Amino acid sequence: MTEDDTPSVTSAEAVPPERAAEAALRPRRLDEFVGQQVVRDQLSLVLDAAAARGRPPEHVLLSGPPGLGKTTLAMIIAAELAAPLRITSGPAVQHAGDLAAILSSLDEGEVLFIDEIHRLARPAEEMLYIAMEDFRVDVIVGKGVGATSIPLDLPPFTVVGATTRAGLLPAPLRDRFGFMGHLDFYGADELREVVRRSALRLEIELEEAAGSEIASRARGTPRIANRLLRRVRDWAQVRGTGRLDLDAAKEALRVYEVDERGLDRLDRAVLAALCGRFAGGPVGLSTLAVAVGEETETVETMVEPYLVREGFLLRTPRGRAAAPSAWAHLGLEPPEGPGGIAPMLGRF
Repeated sequence: MTEDDTPSVTSAEAVPPERAAEAALRPRRLDEFVGQQVVRDQLSLVLDAAAARGRPPEHVLLSGPPGLGKTTLAMIIAAELAAPLRITSGPAVQHAGDLAAILSSLDEGEVLFIDEIHRLARPAEEMLYIAMEDFRVDVIVGKGVGATSIPLDLPPFTVVGATTRAGLLPAPLRDRFGFMGHLDFYGADELREVVRRSALRLEIELEEAAGSEIASRARGTPRIANRLLRRVRDWAQVRGTGRLDLDAAKEALRVYEVDERGLDRLDRAVLAALCGRFAGGPVGLSTLAVAVGEETETVETMVEPYLVREGFLLRTPRGRAAAPSAWAHLGLEPPEGPGGIAPMLGRF
């Protein structure tokens, strides 16, 4: 997805046009953050211990799927420490010199947030190892045989890294983090609380039943819940009575093609192709993508994870296959007989 793209209403990815709206809904302190109780308790202990010692906390790595609050937690860490926050991302730091310029300008105690840290260029990654451990960078002056390395001391600071793919982080970088927290998908009760608090910030009168409906279709992700809330608000203001009640929520989500299980148009198209054209599979991912007119990467990264998590889709060595719940959700009968779904699933 490029910066100019408009995201699907059920996409967990953030895009620039939404940043202002998201910023208005972010909690400011750790005790305002909903969900992720284990990570919150652990992080609170790390921050309180550092404050008691009068030193910056150890470096923090936050991992997990997009839209669960990694960036928000980085901002909260800086707020709890009453420290400045510097924000960058792995793709933006392509050369060691880029990182050296950032590191050399940090103030004591400052928090450096690196989003998508797994996408750092290798030279910058190696420089970050030393900076995180020894608080210094080696600046190369000159070229060729006359080049010399000048060590530059840095004031103590804290790196907060965020990644959706922790397995891609090299072990030397991962080992530099004193605290590693993994964010999980939210439960329905937690998402209802997210929606309720967001409605208060937006000064929206939201009925409890409408909040529950939005939460149930948000795919366990606060970013999606907040996006759906804004779309329901739009529908209520333009086509409804202005009240965000259950009817308004259902009608708005019908317009945006988000069904009761949180599946959108593309999700259902993938399941329909799998069940209708390929008799439930197994079928290769690229073939499935062609069948729905999408790029393979789009299906693999934006559609497949949720369908697998919800038990609609099976990933097998021979390809993708529809689970029994996929047939039921589409209102279709699975094939019977020797080639039916039960014998097929038994081979995996």
